[in-house]
Amino acid sequence: MNLTTQHTKHSLRFRDLGIDTNQELVVFMPASCHVCKSEGFQALTRLSVSFNGSSTIAALNITSDGLLKEGEISLSKSAIQKLSVQDNDLLEVAHIEPLQSITSVRSKLYGNTLHQQEYDDIIQDIADEKYSNIFLSSFVAACSGSNMKLEEICYLTMAMIKAGNKLEWGNEIIADKHCVGGLPGNRTTMIVVPIIASLGIMIPKTSSRAITSPAGTADTMEVLTNVNLSLAQMRKVVEKENGCI
Repeated sequence: MNLTTQHTKHSLRFRDLGIDTNQELVVFMPASCHVCKSEGFQALTRLSVSFNGSSTIAALNITSDGLLKEGEISLSKSAIQKLSVQDNDLLEVAHIEPLQSITSVRSKLYGNTLHQQEYDDIIQDIADEKYSNIFLSSFVAACSGSNMKLEEICYLTMAMIKAGNKLEWGNEIIADKHCVGGLPGNRTTMIVVPIIASLGIMIPKTSSRAITSPAGTADTMEVLTNVNLSLAQMRKVVEKENGCI
């Protein structure tokens, strides 16, 4: 059964506190805020924050000592960039809608088999940043070990393709390169990708930051150049150099 709930949206005036939480999306509201009291918002509650037709989901941090005045709201740097807000803009906050896909995650935790639509819904909610770290951990745990059948791996792969942005260059061969990772000093990508590109084979390579070692491929490459590229920038680099990292 698909249940939807209509939540009241409240408008608050934005003021930038200059807080950088890296990629974590955080919303700041004062402890005295009437909206927090009327809606039951508590610290770490995940809220929907909207401005000018755009919205995001952010974790609530409660401020004290007059850092924010009554009727004011603030955002972390990453959330500000995502919504393109400025001081004195009016933002709308509300409870987030219940996530139906969590039912599928719970089902998978109990060892059941999921189908394509269920994986589509889960991955789309993750891509829309609707999952908290706890929900993400639950999904990873549910899929770990030998808990997924071969067809489920295919369903998950297709769901990730559907949820992401796709780039096409029209070449007959587009190469990619992967390794196990997690080995300190294992910088094969920075050696292999330029070699492949120099041979005329297009190889647009995406890499992660450190997970289990002091520096991942992206961290190491960032010593030499910028690695945070938009899709348009990535396309430009690949068309010019035949590859990217």
